[in-house]
Amino acid sequence: MSAQIRPRRSVLYMPGSNPRALEKAKTLPADGYIFDLEDAVAPDAKSVARDQVCAAVEAGGYGPRELVVRVNGLDTDWAEADIKAACAAGPNAILLPKVESAAEVQTLAQMMVSYKAPEWTEIWVMMETPRAMFRTLEIAEAHDKLSCFVMGTSDLVKDLHAHHTPQRLPVLTSLSLCLLAARAEGLSILDGVYLDLKDETGLAESCRQGAQMGFDGKTLIHPNQIAATNRLFAPDEDEVDLSRRIIAAHAEAEAEGKGVVVVDGKLIEALHVENAKRLVTLSEPIAANEEHE
Repeated sequence: MSAQIRPRRSVLYMPGSNPRALEKAKTLPADGYIFDLEDAVAPDAKSVARDQVCAAVEAGGYGPRELVVRVNGLDTDWAEADIKAACAAGPNAILLPKVESAAEVQTLAQMMVSYKAPEWTEIWVMMETPRAMFRTLEIAEAHDKLSCFVMGTSDLVKDLHAHHTPQRLPVLTSLSLCLLAARAEGLSILDGVYLDLKDETGLAESCRQGAQMGFDGKTLIHPNQIAATNRLFAPDEDEVDLSRRIIAAHAEAEAEGKGVVVVDGKLIEALHVENAKRLVTLSEPIAANEEHE
């Protein structure tokens, strides 16, 4: 399906077992949250975390922020209860971890129908294993409910027996494969987390690299990372100004029956107008009615 154009510059993981974190999320400037029932939750806390997360989603109060529930994997004892509860709560999306095939996406989609998930609840998937990298397009085209890839670079580095490096050379091939598949199918795609909370320079460089590659935003592990990520993944003022002028010039040319328009000495085509509209949309506040309660 075509990805909805909305800011996803910063999407923060929040541990589902921490009620204070779920409450604090209402005041942070992130574009979205992944309420985590998987890696961030110990086995003996899974049930409590599930109840807390779904109650928080149902209660709302997060304004226009996008709310996503990361459930446990389909091969775990917690998956069915997680998915059933998430469907009842009605988040913006359910995030399935460690996806390696189209069949897993389709299984989740079937379960969402069975458990009567709201129409607005989409599917997001974690791309974080070597096997998944060989099936990126298969996964991307698995179901029209699928709207976003989330890179799990920490697990990927671990599985590759690789190292976290400043330029991320060990995972660039994987990042590129997922980007290609996501864009081929009109999906959004979020970059992986940056682990060193004290390295502000490293975080900024990682954000710049991700933005230059084409990622829509970045997943985060701490609120202190939000401001830099929002700034570095947002279109700058010059881009937005040029985009507005492109849209206006193209509309004027169409009204006059002209087939060609030039802005700043450059020929403007439909693809430029489409991208200009995307950038302008991303520069504007998210509409309040994006929240579903």
